Amino acid sequence: MSLLLSYSLLAQSRASYIRETFDTEEIPSGWTTTGEGAENWSIWPTHQAGGDPGEIKLYWRPSFVGTSRLVSPAVNLTGIDEIVFSFKGFLDNYMDVPHQIGIATTSDDGTTWNVAWEETFSTSNQGQHSFIQNVNTADMGKENVRFCIFYSGDSNNMNGWYFDDIEVYTLDELNLSMLDINFPSIVGIEANEVGFKVQNTGINNITSFEAQYQIEGKSPVVETFTTDLESTEKADFTFQTPLTLAPGTYNISVTILKVNDSEDVTSDNVKDMTIDAAIGTTQRIPLIEHFSSSTCAPCVYVNQSMNILTENNPGKYAYVKYAMNFPLEGDPYCTAEALERKNYYNVIGAPQIFFDGEDFGAAAISNNDFYAEYNRPAYVDIKGAFEMEGSVINITADVMSLVNIPNIRVFVSINETTTTGNASYNGETEFHHIMMKMLENSEGNDATCNVGEYQRFEFSYDMDTTFVEELDDLEVAVWVQNYDTYEVFNSTFLYDYTSHPYPAQNLQLNSNEEDESIDISWEAPESGEPTGYDLYVNNELVLENTTEMSYHLDNAAGLHTVSVKAVYEDGKTSVGLADYIIIGEEEFPCNAPTNLNATIEQDAEGYDYNFKVTMSWDAADNASQYAIYLDGELLDNTNETSYVKGFDEEGMHHFAVVTICPDGESEQSEAFEFELIGVSLDEHENHFEIHPNPAKDVVRLSTDNSQQTTVRIYNVLGMMIEEIEINSNETKINVSDYKTGIYFFNIQTENGSVTKKIVVE
Repeated sequence: MSLLLSYSLLAQSRASYIRETFDTEEIPSGWTTTGEGAENWSIWPTHQAGGDPGEIKLYWRPSFVGTSRLVSPAVNLTGIDEIVFSFKGFLDNYMDVPHQIGIATTSDDGTTWNVAWEETFSTSNQGQHSFIQNVNTADMGKENVRFCIFYSGDSNNMNGWYFDDIEVYTLDELNLSMLDINFPSIVGIEANEVGFKVQNTGINNITSFEAQYQIEGKSPVVETFTTDLESTEKADFTFQTPLTLAPGTYNISVTILKVNDSEDVTSDNVKDMTIDAAIGTTQRIPLIEHFSSSTCAPCVYVNQSMNILTENNPGKYAYVKYAMNFPLEGDPYCTAEALERKNYYNVIGAPQIFFDGEDFGAAAISNNDFYAEYNRPAYVDIKGAFEMEGSVINITADVMSLVNIPNIRVFVSINETTTTGNASYNGETEFHHIMMKMLENSEGNDATCNVGEYQRFEFSYDMDTTFVEELDDLEVAVWVQNYDTYEVFNSTFLYDYTSHPYPAQNLQLNSNEEDESIDISWEAPESGEPTGYDLYVNNELVLENTTEMSYHLDNAAGLHTVSVKAVYEDGKTSVGLADYIIIGEEEFPCNAPTNLNATIEQDAEGYDYNFKVTMSWDAADNASQYAIYLDGELLDNTNETSYVKGFDEEGMHHFAVVTICPDGESEQSEAFEFELIGVSLDEHENHFEIHPNPAKDVVRLSTDNSQQTTVRIYNVLGMMIEEIEINSNETKINVSDYKTGIYFFNIQTENGSVTKKIVVE
């Protein structure tokens, strides 16, 4: 969106006039609702709009057609001719018809409303949006100014609009705000890019800024970013230096240090988050939770589309369908647990689908969305089985965590694969994955997943107490979920009518420091008869269905993750018993750079110094930065593998480099020596002549006075190739073995020195 600013009377620094987070039980004091559907506004304990729990919602019911307003308290804007209005919003759509929202102002208590911005939304759910708009209506500069968010449309065609974090404020002259860290909360041990989002919350354009990321207790990574951010513009950036972590829990912060070469000391320049590094990954099985009803006409098409999706992807999903009693009463399989799950997600209509805890609204899941989620790594492994004893179902499930995940819940849903007895008003005769019972209940089972540990859950239940039609048509879905954020870490359907696939026991990783090898061993499961074992090292399958229970890994310096799964008949597997080991003193090696070099240019075009020296080296593993030392003193730090330095004087120099890693720094590299030699034009130059130039085989050096002369020959890197003593007026110098390039002949006499540049072809 294009935003125009009038800067004439804006304050020198940011001033906030309204800031509301809607974390109260009632609509905050000073806020009012007017127009059609004024009674439809209320506080909800959700966070659909993207803020913290607690937001305001415009509900569809009672339905209305027209404009509804959420009106702010009055503020005094004397002397302010333009201001910024920002908020978060989420449209929970129902029908693919237009819905309009906007911002307006009034200075006569609502008699006249002046529109500052409006936009129409007409396609399914819009997802979370952060809106920021400049307001320069006729009400600016007045004493009694109120703002409103307005909705225009037919509320019967939506489920609701959610709004949060409304703020009205002026802009700083120069400020860059850190909005978010674009980094997953759970990562593997591979190198991960650190991204972040910023916003220019000042008046002036931003052309460059300096930022850093830092893991608590470790050295920061500092980089400079070139950009062209206009006022209020947002942008995403990524550090060039990736982040690699050993398994564990860490705090990462990203901070803006400088903006346009000036220090940034505002309070909005830093964000931090907790991240967990996992032992490894496992296959994600996405969870589909579908709220539907046999009384719901729009549900038919969505059911048909979802049937096609699942039929084409067997074994790649877990599915739970909750029968609802709306839009009409009459679905006989609507249970109290289904309604409790409805309340958990704040579902207000059918159909509505949640995909791994994310609200997908009334639309079916597309193939692209499905495979994007299926291919996303998971860090919790779930395996188990169930069997029937008459009408009693016996369930055993193992949950293995590859990462630390505190305060999660394990959910178990017993579904009937296909039902017919709940047919009602919408014409459907078959329904799939209908939830019959949740164990122990709809609120799940408290658990804490610690990296490398697994937990077992066992249940028995008499299905005669449910609506089940066929006892041999049951399926059991199990998933692990953060109850507060809705995030689903993984799910699965348990193996049906089989004994439990017990995992291996006592995985042992023993290091041999002398030869840097690892001995891996494990024991047979406590019960069951596996056909073999699958062994993974660093997420790579190294042994498949082996009957051995040990493995030797050579050349194992560094960090290694290991997982072993017991394999049973028909390809059934247990959860993977997992652990990791570090061989060596450091988690990740931090070695000094190698292959140092220096390229020298004299009188380089557009360069202010006599000599332009480019110092370079090969990249080192796990480097965050490099510290450059020139002639024994710290010169500078850089993220690059080269550095340019200007010199005016001739002379000998040497440089060395230290690798800075997340966990420390290396020893100093071997020094590289170079000499700066200028091409002299003083009075001695006329006494010497070198020809031919360019040369191929032989260079002739002539002088008009036979005096003791020393000739030192240097290549373009400043390295001396040869030194020759001359006692005659003419000397032949063989250059046939020289590589093609530029050379400097430094001629030393008792009266001074002169340097000649020669090209060898």
